[in-house]
Amino acid sequence: MTTSPLPQPPVPVKERTFALSKELFRYKPGLFAFNLFMWGMVHASPALLTLAVSGVFRALEQADGLKTGGQPINPAIAAAWVSVAWFAFVRLSRFGIFYGAFRAWIELWYTLDALVRRNLLSYLLTARRSRRLPDTPAEAVSRFRDDVDDVAGYTEVWVDGAGFVLYSVVAITLMARVDPLITALVCTPLLLMVVFVQRLSPTIRAYRRRMREATARVTDFIGETFGAVSAVKLAAREDGMVAHLRSLGETRRHAALRDVLLTELIRGVNTNMVNLAVGLVLLLGANKVRGETLTVPDFVLFIGLLPRLTGSMGFFGDAIARHRRTGVSYDRMTRLLQDAPDTTIVEHHDAYLNREAPAAPPAPTAIPLRELRVDGLTALHPSGLGVHDASFSVQRGEFVVVTGRIGSGKSTLLRAVLGLIPTQSGTVAWNGEIQDDPASFLVPPRSAYTAQLPNLFSDTLRENITSGADEAHLNRAVQLAVLEPDLHALSGGLDTPVGARGVKLSGGQIQRAAVARMLARPADLLVFDDVSSALDARTEAQLWQGLAQTDATCLVVSHRRAALLRADRILLMQGGRITDEGTLPDLLERSDEMRALWAEQDA
Repeated sequence: MTTSPLPQPPVPVKERTFALSKELFRYKPGLFAFNLFMWGMVHASPALLTLAVSGVFRALEQADGLKTGGQPINPAIAAAWVSVAWFAFVRLSRFGIFYGAFRAWIELWYTLDALVRRNLLSYLLTARRSRRLPDTPAEAVSRFRDDVDDVAGYTEVWVDGAGFVLYSVVAITLMARVDPLITALVCTPLLLMVVFVQRLSPTIRAYRRRMREATARVTDFIGETFGAVSAVKLAAREDGMVAHLRSLGETRRHAALRDVLLTELIRGVNTNMVNLAVGLVLLLGANKVRGETLTVPDFVLFIGLLPRLTGSMGFFGDAIARHRRTGVSYDRMTRLLQDAPDTTIVEHHDAYLNREAPAAPPAPTAIPLRELRVDGLTALHPSGLGVHDASFSVQRGEFVVVTGRIGSGKSTLLRAVLGLIPTQSGTVAWNGEIQDDPASFLVPPRSAYTAQLPNLFSDTLRENITSGADEAHLNRAVQLAVLEPDLHALSGGLDTPVGARGVKLSGGQIQRAAVARMLARPADLLVFDDVSSALDARTEAQLWQGLAQTDATCLVVSHRRAALLRADRILLMQGGRITDEGTLPDLLERSDEMRALWAEQDA
C-alpha cells in the first residue's frame, strides 16, 4: 500500500504567487481579456477628457490670436465646440463603459472565487489516500472564506493595473512632449515607492500571516463553543468562556491593527511622496507659464493629467503590498491541502455558475467480499505512538472484534486499514488484490464505517441517515440500529431536527443514528469503532443480534461482553501490536490480558 507523506510546510517560491495567479487568469481567458479591455477604457478615458479640455483652451488661445491679427475666428471657435462635443461624448460614454466593466468584473470575481473554493473542497473530499485537516474545521473555514477572497480579489490588481499602466503611458508621453524635466519629477516617486514597499515585504507577509492566524483562532474557538454549549452550561463556565473569547478577540484586534496600520503607512507614504511631487510640479509649471516657456493649454494638460497619474503611482505601491499578502493566502491554502501540488488550488474545472451541474456520478461497483487481508501494517502518529506490524484477515460473514485497553491502538488500526490516516508500511488486500488507496476503495457498497465519535449535521434525523441517498433501505436501517423506540419519543420522528451536531440527541441516539446512516447504504464490510460505548447492555445486544440476521461481515472495536460473546474471532492488542488472536474461550484460557479485560466487565 502506497504510504502518504507526513504534511510539510509549504516552501516559499519567489514567483509562486505570480505563476499561480496567471494559471487562475487562464481559466476564463476571454472574460479576463474583456475585463482588461473594459477597465483599460475606464481608466484611460480621463486622458481623453483632459485632451478635450486642453483642446478647448488651445482653440480659444488660437481664436484670441486670430482676433488680434484681424482674421476670422470662426474656425477656432468651431474647433473649440468640437472639443466640447468630444468631452461630452467621452463623458457620457464612460457611464456605459463603467456599467459593462463592472458587470464583467463581478462575473470574473465570483467565477474565480467559486473555482478556488471548488478545488479546495474537491481535494479534501476526493483526493487519494488519507485526508486529515492540519488544523481544526473551524480554522479551515477561514481559509475558504478570507484567503480565497484575497486570491480572487488579487485579480483586481491586474485588471485595474492594465488600465492604470495604459493611462500612465499615455499621460507620461503627453507630458514628456511638453516638459521632460517636470515629467521626470512626477515619475521619481514611483521608483521610490517600489523600493520602499520592497524593503517592507517581509514585514507585510508576517503581519498578514499573524492577522489570519489570530482570526482563525477566534473562528475555531467560536465553532468549538457552539458545539459544546451543554458542556459549558453544565460546568458553569460561561464567564470563563466569554473571558477567553475576549482575550482571543483582543489578540486578533492587535494583529489586525498592525496589519491595517502597515497598509495605511504604505498608502500614506505613497500619498505624501506624490503630493510633494505635485507641489514641485505646480511651482515649476507656474514659473514656466509666467516666463511664457509653457503655454496655458499645455499647463491645463499637465494639471489635468497629473492627479490621476499620481493616483496611479499610489495604486502601484499598494499593488506590491497586495501581491505579498496574496502570497500568504496561497501559503495558507497550500497548508490546508498538505501534500497536494501547488497547482491544485488553481486547476481548471467547470464551476457550473451558468448552468445546472450534471448528476452525481454513480456509486463504485460492488465487488463481493471473500477476504480482507492486512499484512505488516504500520501507522504511526507524529508522537511515535500508533500501530506496529499488524497482520490479520477477515473472511466473509465473520464477526471480528478488536479489543484491548485504552491507548492500545484499536481505533488507529481501523483508521489505518480504511486509509483514513497515513501509513508507513504494510498492505491492505481485498479478495487478494492489494489496494494502493484504501480510502478511495473502501467505500459503499464495498465498506461502511462508523467512528467512535460520529458527527451529525444540523439537519433532520431523516437527512442525517439518508445523506441525500434514496430511502429504499431507510426503515430497515432504523430497525437494525435499534432506533425505532426513540422515534416514538421524538416529536417529529424522522423529521425531527437534531440541532447543532446532534445536540438535541443523547449520546446513544447519536451513535445509533450514525449506525443507521451506515446501514442505509448496503455494504459488504461493516466497520464499527466502539459504537456501543454509549449504549446500554440490552440495546447493544439487540444491535449485534440484528446484524447477525443480515449475515454481514463486521470488523468491530469493542471491549463490551455482548460484542466479545458474539465474536467469531478476537484480535487482542497491547502497545500498538496484535499480541494474540482467537476465539473468546481460547483467549480466556491462555491470555492473562484477556482475562483481565473480561474481569473488568464484572467490576
